[in-house]
Amino acid sequence: MLKALRRLVREALAEDIGQEDITTNRTVPCDARCEVRLMAKEAGVLSGIEVFRMVFECQRAAIKGWGALPDAQRFSKGDEIATFKGNTQAVLTAERTAMNLIQHLTGVATLTSKYVKAVEGLNVKICDTRKTMPMLRQLEKQAVVHGGGVNHRHSLFNGVVIKDNHIVAAGGIAKAVKRAYEGTHHLMKIEVEVTSLDEFNQALDAGADVIMLDNMTLDNMQAAAERVKGTKVVLEASGNMNLEHIRKVAETGVHVISVGALTHSAPVVDLSLLIKNVQ
Repeated sequence: MLKALRRLVREALAEDIGQEDITTNRTVPCDARCEVRLMAKEAGVLSGIEVFRMVFECQRAAIKGWGALPDAQRFSKGDEIATFKGNTQAVLTAERTAMNLIQHLTGVATLTSKYVKAVEGLNVKICDTRKTMPMLRQLEKQAVVHGGGVNHRHSLFNGVVIKDNHIVAAGGIAKAVKRAYEGTHHLMKIEVEVTSLDEFNQALDAGADVIMLDNMTLDNMQAAAERVKGTKVVLEASGNMNLEHIRKVAETGVHVISVGALTHSAPVVDLSLLIKNVQ
């Protein structure tokens, strides 16, 4: 994981720098050092502080005196999130890459925390999806956890989720579930996506471990929840979830609510990086 993350950071830096940071290299002495402060311009939940630091390390900023809030920490407008001293050229060259990452990841954590807050007191989990930015999935899924949510499967290889096109290709829900069980080991659960109570009943009868209720009405979700009471079947609600109606969905009795917006639509949290020259 660490090696892959460093490779990602180096590629991101290379994308931004190109041949060189011509502005910084022509205006700032190569031996200059500065004190850096990362400040919050709005409230949020922190995520990505380690990768933020890694960007400057990969640019050889010679960091000294590092201090920072931990991931998952709530902060308010005006709070100091991190501070350190480093080579000024390296800091300025790496600034945008570092800020892009931490502002985005903090945005994911902050949005997740709002969804978690919206269902507070109910026995339901807020979950992410695979609707992540290419190459940033691990970081984004960590950000969801920092915001109080939980992770769905990470990749296609570590979970069976039979969706509508799989059902069509397999020739129906029963056939798809049967083939999935025959082709996997006894420790792997099988999830089926359904859009109606009829499909729900088919998935239940086929022995699905998890049933995803996709864009179903509140009444149908509640009926499905009543049907699985006393069983080990897990119900996941999904499809166009938003903060306005997430609590009503949670009140139907589903166990998990997956929200693609946590990663694909999270607004960045506004942070500011300030420097001061030092000897």
